[in-house]
Amino acid sequence: MMSTEQALKVEVDRLRTEVQALELKSTISVGNYLLTRLAQLGVTAMFGVPGDFNLGFLDLVEDHPNIDWIGNCNELNAAYAADGYARIKETLGVVTTTFGVGELSAINGIAGAFSEMVPVLHLVGIPSTVQQKTRPLLHHTLGDGRFDAYRQAVSQFTVHNAYLMNKTEAPLQIDTAITECITKARPVYITLPTDMVLQEVPTERLHTPLSPNRPPNDSLKEQFVVNQIYDLAKEAEGDVVVLVDACVTRHGVKGEVLQLLKETSFPVYSTPMGKTAVDESWKRYGGIYVGLLSHPDVKEKVEGAKLIISIGSLGSDFNTGNFSYNISTHHLVELHSDHTKVQYARYDNIGMKQMLPKLTERLQSFYPVASKISVPAFIRPLPKEDGHAISHFWFWPRLGSFFKSKDIIVTETGTANFGILDVPLPGGATLINQILWGSIGWSVGSCLGAALAARDLGMQRVMLFVGDGSLQLTVQELSPMIRSGLKPIIFVLNNKGYSIERYIHGKHRKYNDVANWKWTAMLDTLNDGIKHETQSYAVTTKEELNDLLNDSSFASASKIQLVEVLMNAFDAPLPLLRQAELSGKGNAY
Repeated sequence: MMSTEQALKVEVDRLRTEVQALELKSTISVGNYLLTRLAQLGVTAMFGVPGDFNLGFLDLVEDHPNIDWIGNCNELNAAYAADGYARIKETLGVVTTTFGVGELSAINGIAGAFSEMVPVLHLVGIPSTVQQKTRPLLHHTLGDGRFDAYRQAVSQFTVHNAYLMNKTEAPLQIDTAITECITKARPVYITLPTDMVLQEVPTERLHTPLSPNRPPNDSLKEQFVVNQIYDLAKEAEGDVVVLVDACVTRHGVKGEVLQLLKETSFPVYSTPMGKTAVDESWKRYGGIYVGLLSHPDVKEKVEGAKLIISIGSLGSDFNTGNFSYNISTHHLVELHSDHTKVQYARYDNIGMKQMLPKLTERLQSFYPVASKISVPAFIRPLPKEDGHAISHFWFWPRLGSFFKSKDIIVTETGTANFGILDVPLPGGATLINQILWGSIGWSVGSCLGAALAARDLGMQRVMLFVGDGSLQLTVQELSPMIRSGLKPIIFVLNNKGYSIERYIHGKHRKYNDVANWKWTAMLDTLNDGIKHETQSYAVTTKEELNDLLNDSSFASASKIQLVEVLMNAFDAPLPLLRQAELSGKGNAY
């Protein structure tokens, strides 16, 4: 397997060859212009479902040397896959659908990417420019002549829409849309009429790479903000805590944050959505802060600090213990992608990416004091528990010793998201989840995209943790995983229904039950004519799970594997029970 450095060299050589080839041509089709831009940004996979208004463009995709078409089972799953791909590859994910019926099916996935700040390009093949103007009674329309109804709907969940209606403007429109996507880390929408796909446009713009960087901060204003933060840290006598959240990853500042931590020695904690934004093996990392749901030691250390520097915050209910942070604005600094808050003041257009290195330089003098501040050890030993049944109390710490560096771990809304919070993950491991949008079934499609990105990056293993209820929504995406030769380990937590809903409301109601499928037959059912090697297991006791996790063949992830883990329907991780109690009070009927 190629190392990351080798893979990067191959990619650079390929792009250089591609650019040289382009220089020999003066024009390129609109469709290939778009694909070239995506390839320049490292996109190697496109997700979606074919439809008659995108088939001509899909010819170009299939013939492209560097971008693979990943046919999904439906458009919603395709959007989820693009989301997962973007999170791991740290570039944009791309989903292609057809007009009307296809794009509307994808909207939930696009909305989730918007909510969680993930750069996804939604490309829609639409009727010709002539038909857009004359509005005949075409299939996939509403039958009332409104050809713009769908783009009005999707505009609620995108930061930019581009409607390609003439070839002269198309290159600039494409460049602007993609730039908005990668700089704002949110979805954009491009419509591609059938008669625009093969229109020839100049290649000139392709010689200038698109940049993911936002406009530079105003230097004087930035220096003023840095000085203000320094003054607060000095007033706090170096008693500073750093709290990292999801946008540290979304906006590509993990390196800058690590440098800040190294040069200042400030203690660091993360939110649930920020888990693995900082390596959890880092000596100054203390665990997860989630308001009232935090471990008492973590809660005391974070809330007792004289100054908190929050980086990339997304303050949703499940990310904050139902808004139970006990942090005074007077002791808080917030760094975001496009603004900074210092106590009660907000400074727009002062983004963290450019400011963090300058802030690090200014704050490094606090190292001698900060390094003496104690940080609780983030450990979770395997508990002793009587009985053979697999409980969440035992299951998650046991998995903690199974994880390795460079693992990618995908967790579903509900028991998995909450169960893994207090499990220390190895340095270099990456966790992705969807805590804010919380669309059940997201993790399955996302796992497909994440596994493709992982293969590009040389990551070792991909693991999915999903409940039986959630998996029933999107189980079809196991099929393209198999067909694409991907080898995730899929843990199906079979607790006979929707656990998080049971504890919020309706614990014994039948609407929270699901049919009990034969999960160990699922990989065979969805295999492409049994062409690919698969393996399934069912474990009902601690001993059986231990034996499986200790098996070197299983742990090597040399083929796609599914593990059905049978658990009690009314067992759940403690953080979920406490969150459900808070949510139930907030949703009181």
